Amino acid sequence: MPQSKSAPATGSLILIALLVGGVAALFAYTAGWLSPARITPNKVVDAFAPPSGPPLGHRRNHAKGICFTGVFESNGAGTELSRAQVFARGDYPALGRLNLGTPDANAADASVRVRGMGLQISAPGGEVWRTAMINAPIFAVSTPQAFYQLLLVSGSKDPKAMPTFAAEHPEIGGFVGWAKNGPWTGSYAEERFNSLDSFIFEDAKGTSRAVRWSFVPAAQPMNISPEELATRGPDFLEQEITERVRSGPVSWMLVVTVANPGDPTADPTRPWPQDRRTLEVGTLVVRQIEAERDGPCRDINFDPTVLPAGVKTSDDPFPAARSSAYAKSFDRRTAEAADYPRTAAGGAP
Repeated sequence: MPQSKSAPATGSLILIALLVGGVAALFAYTAGWLSPARITPNKVVDAFAPPSGPPLGHRRNHAKGICFTGVFESNGAGTELSRAQVFARGDYPALGRLNLGTPDANAADASVRVRGMGLQISAPGGEVWRTAMINAPIFAVSTPQAFYQLLLVSGSKDPKAMPTFAAEHPEIGGFVGWAKNGPWTGSYAEERFNSLDSFIFEDAKGTSRAVRWSFVPAAQPMNISPEELATRGPDFLEQEITERVRSGPVSWMLVVTVANPGDPTADPTRPWPQDRRTLEVGTLVVRQIEAERDGPCRDINFDPTVLPAGVKTSDDPFPAARSSAYAKSFDRRTAEAADYPRTAAGGAP
């Protein structure tokens, strides 16, 4: 794929800016780590900060984003897999956040490889389902411990640190391959957003199945080179999705993939075979875009362990780990509310 000097997928930036910046908010700790002599939530959240310091008042990663509201139109097919109310046929309020995988709230859109979607779907009675997804097809490393090591290595001035890490964690090669060679698009509306983590769906009879899910865009993805994206301005993704939704609703189909017995569920770097069963269970329809500084997603913590009855975490350690980091990031940014640039133009998360 053609590269430009300003393109993000170049040299060591792939491993540092893309791997760490892009997926940092997806990893933290399991409960067993939380002891004074070992890793703490504060340590990992501190490690998200760029050299210039943390973005006060903002999320510590995926700091640049824009809010949306709409509806999840459930077609009823999901009730075969889960008793969660949001899978019963009907329309359910949805709000979310389209974002970039960077700790820099003012980053140019073309400089960030990873794009994300945070989503909350609400059911009658107050039950909600929250999920945070990215456009990468796999995670970068297989354990939270490995990710913390990656954070430390990324900040090292030792030129051998990253090659040594990559040699010790060869699973990182899959993510790097996507970062180098995967397609780029010019719109959030053309991105497929993936849970990557495994969860458990439980149906009305008590049968459990391991699943992963993706929101697949209705819009046809149009591949665009990084050079072209770099000419579109620093906030082109926010501007484009705002104009697109102003012209009409934008939608994604929720597709659930069901694991076969023996498929890996604890390691998000390992994709399941392409022949696994998939089920289309509903459509997310985005009807309005709002700047985050005054939008409904600004104060939402898209904690992936906030799940409705009928959906549970699996043996995948990352959802619980991410929950710890998200909570700490949330606490910090709410305490810094006075520092949040509410009158800033574009890019305010």
